[in-house]
Amino acid sequence: MANPFREALNSGKFVITGEVGPPKGSNLAELGHHIDLLRDRVDALNVTDNQSSVMRYPSLAGCLLIKEGGGEPILQMTCRDRNRMALQSDLLFAYSRGINNVLCLTGDSVPVGDHREAKGVFDLDSVQLLRAVRLMEEGKDLGGNDLDGAIQFCAGAIVTPEANPLEPQLIKFEKKVVAGAEFFQTQAIYDIDNFKRFMEVARRFDVKILAGIVLLVSAGMARYMNRNVPGISVPEQLIEEMASAEKGKALETGIGIAGRMIRQLKEEAICDGVHIMAIGRESVVPDILAAAGM
Repeated sequence: MANPFREALNSGKFVITGEVGPPKGSNLAELGHHIDLLRDRVDALNVTDNQSSVMRYPSLAGCLLIKEGGGEPILQMTCRDRNRMALQSDLLFAYSRGINNVLCLTGDSVPVGDHREAKGVFDLDSVQLLRAVRLMEEGKDLGGNDLDGAIQFCAGAIVTPEANPLEPQLIKFEKKVVAGAEFFQTQAIYDIDNFKRFMEVARRFDVKILAGIVLLVSAGMARYMNRNVPGISVPEQLIEEMASAEKGKALETGIGIAGRMIRQLKEEAICDGVHIMAIGRESVVPDILAAAGM
């Protein structure tokens, strides 16, 4: 079965992926609007899976909407909410419905979300989930049983280039490569010189790296991430640029910063593409791409 996203990754082009967040409820109007807006502007579109441990409409169902509309979905799967049996079942269902890309995630901690009384499963972690995907491609499940029909996925994972210290992150990065990751979508980067140093290590491995671009909407958001989000570091000059934006122009400034970063990453061939995360402002992704000259 042809895999357009894998073909894009291997084509040598600068790959663009985006992301949509499902609703907290059954009203799919906004999700559908964002899918319609983005599916033809990106090479593939992630659907988040109970992101930040907040219960939402499922990633798998969102991926079906993308597929039905002619787009290329990336299924996000977290190990937090399902055991190995449920994860394998979902992979079988996804593949049977033409969903051929998966991003394997361990998942955010339960207490950060809106169901703090929930029990985290974590039967597998992201490395083990990658191994499960590759085992099922060989026609076996994790119990050692034969499958009546195997699967085939372009499987990826995440990495945090801004982690401090970086060494533990690089160890897990290599484990994910060995387990079968073909591509990585990074957590947000803002310091490109620092990202270049990470890429010097990443280029030793035969995987594709898509730099995570998270839209800044205010100086306050940047400062909050610096204080509270591990693995994200917004340089002071970018915070000052956001803070000095004219009243009502902060979002426009953030769009410009994101576009400028994407353009530099592409022109200097620093990585293989970008993963744009607008986080609730998906409607401005076309503006970010325009600012990047794409």
